[in-house]
Amino acid sequence: MSALIDGVGCWAWTGPVRFDGRAALFLDRDGVIVEETDYLGRPQDVALIPTAGETIAAFNGAGVPVIVVTNQSGVGRGYFSWDDFEAVQAEIAARLATFGAHVDAVFACAFHKKGLGDMAVADHPWRKPGAGMLYEAHARLGVALERSFIVGDKDSDLGAGRAAGLMGGLHVSTGHGDATHRAEALALQTSAFEVRLGDDIGAAKVLLTRLAGA
Repeated sequence: MSALIDGVGCWAWTGPVRFDGRAALFLDRDGVIVEETDYLGRPQDVALIPTAGETIAAFNGAGVPVIVVTNQSGVGRGYFSWDDFEAVQAEIAARLATFGAHVDAVFACAFHKKGLGDMAVADHPWRKPGAGMLYEAHARLGVALERSFIVGDKDSDLGAGRAAGLMGGLHVSTGHGDATHRAEALALQTSAFEVRLGDDIGAAKVLLTRLAGA
């Protein structure tokens, strides 16, 4: 069941299963699971990253919860609606299902400094690099943030992971993962937050045993 949390710019869907104390794999959506199209608002424009389905299926099979956390300023800017966003999500779910894959929860934030009306918020706690969506995932699903990883194509994705106390993040070169974002992602590494690099989401498979055993 999906719902707007605040009636405006925070949207969430969670499956029926809780994962108390389990490590999770957090994923950005655009540029990580699906090809970056600059404001994806139509189901017909959905194209999975080639390794996404098999990678997510592998984590599903190992019992690791897969949770999507996505900034969606396209909604906030008025480029498309929450109904359009949900239609895109349904298409992504259908594409993943062909690989025997699924996600266990989706959290989305539409707030942006250039948003319209009430969505014109520059630093909303849910907007990455804020940690709000990850904290909400912990509250709803019981996942252990301190043993979890996040995969993203922007430094803001990994920044959200570090702010939430995750174990680490994987920066991928798909989507917006150019040299600038990679350098800024690497700069987030600390003794408590590990930064890994990969070509695409498939690189997350090296974390499978680690997260499954956490």
